[in-house]
Amino acid sequence: MVNTQEYYPYIELDYKYRDEPRKYKLQLDSLPSNLCKGSVWYFRFSHTNKLCRKLYSVDGYFFHREAFNNCMYESQTYSKKNRRLFRWIDPLFKKDKYYEAMNAKYFKRYYAGKPTKRYLKVLSELNKADKLPRNAMELALMK
Repeated sequence: MVNTQEYYPYIELDYKYRDEPRKYKLQLDSLPSNLCKGSVWYFRFSHTNKLCRKLYSVDGYFFHREAFNNCMYESQTYSKKNRRLFRWIDPLFKKDKYYEAMNAKYFKRYYAGKPTKRYLKVLSELNKADKLPRNAMELALMK
């Protein structure tokens, strides 16, 4: 439930996490838009007193990302060498996904006679995958 009419606007979250009911309120704040048309709504967290527009879920609760200590994306835990390696062989893993995207029902290759940005991106990623040597996985494992 969202309530923006009272003096203290809030959003009430009511959901289940692993069959455990969760229900709590998050305070909302609005600031004037930089376009001078209306306002932009933010979540305000009392324990950090920070405004944010994106919530992060850890252990079933949604908060500002700075509310959690030592939280990282999985890729941030990899060494630099492994990150480079994954970036190099990643097109192989995503090749099927890009072919599926190109053959999707409403995928547009061209608009007004020009190739779409999405189509060019998909082609670029497929070309990266095709340029990798056939034994790229074996080479990656040897490094």
